[in-house]
Formats: sequence, C-alpha cells, structure tokens
Amino acid sequence: MGRGRARATAIAGLVGTAALLIGGCGESRHDNEQRPQVSTQVSITISPDEVIVQPLKIAMGPEKFQEIPQNQDHPEPPIETDAPLDVIFVTANQTPTDTRLKIDGDKEVKSETVFARSPGKFQVDLPTGTYTISAIGLPEARPARLTVGSYRASSQNDVLTP
Repeated sequence: MGRGRARATAIAGLVGTAALLIGGCGESRHDNEQRPQVSTQVSITISPDEVIVQPLKIAMGPEKFQEIPQNQDHPEPPIETDAPLDVIFVTANQTPTDTRLKIDGDKEVKSETVFARSPGKFQVDLPTGTYTISAIGLPEARPARLTVGSYRASSQNDVLTP
C-alpha cells in the first residue's frame, strides 16, 4: 500500500508539472510591430482677410518642431505604410462671425462650429495630398493650402506615449 500511494503521488506530481509547463508555454516569437505616429498638430488662424495655416507642409520628413523633447537628438524610425496621417487642427477664430472650416482635397471634411473670437480644435485623418482650407460663411477670407507628405514615423522611441 505504501508503494502504490507513493507511485500515485509521483505520477500526479508529474502530470501536474506537465500541465503547468504546457499551460505556460506560448508562442516563442512575437512580432514587434512599430507603434503608430503621434498625431501631428497644425495651427489655423481665421482672420477677416485670410485663413492662415502653420506649418504649410507636414509629413515631408521627421517633424522637427513636433518631437518630444527627450528624443530631439535621436532619429525617428520611419514606418512603411500608406495609412493616412492623424492631424489635430488647433484653431483660433479672430472674426466676429461663427464659422466652420472646410478642408477640401483627396478627402473633404468640415469642422464643427468655431465660435467668434474663440479657439477650437478638431481631428481628422488625411491621406497624402494637397488640401485647401477655407472658412465657410467668410467669402472674403482667402483660403490656405496644406500639403501632407507620405512620411510617417513610429512613436516607438517616444517614452510615455500610448
């Protein structure tokens, strides 16, 4: 009886160990896909005479003024993708008229209302191309042009980004 019990305990131990080993095994290879680019910010000022966009060109190479300071001396790894660029438009309406912005190009987008003498913000994905940005309801305000290039950079070197 003692030998049978010892043998059963040993077999149960081996089965338990094997189950733990099999359960703990996962795929030994993990794809380390690059993280998406951090959103690019573009400033838009709406005046009675014109719509002003800064910068005029984005995604033409590493974004010199949009890098996180701790990484300014390290190159951004480029991403091979045709994905649209995530752009955050920060707006300032310096007119006495509520308006909306219209982005016209490979993609057409209209913003929410940018209230008179107020700031605003909206976000959109823009494919590579040239866009005209105009203020709806302000025909005397000359439209601006924005060019979106094909360069995309991974945010994998940026600490504390999602």
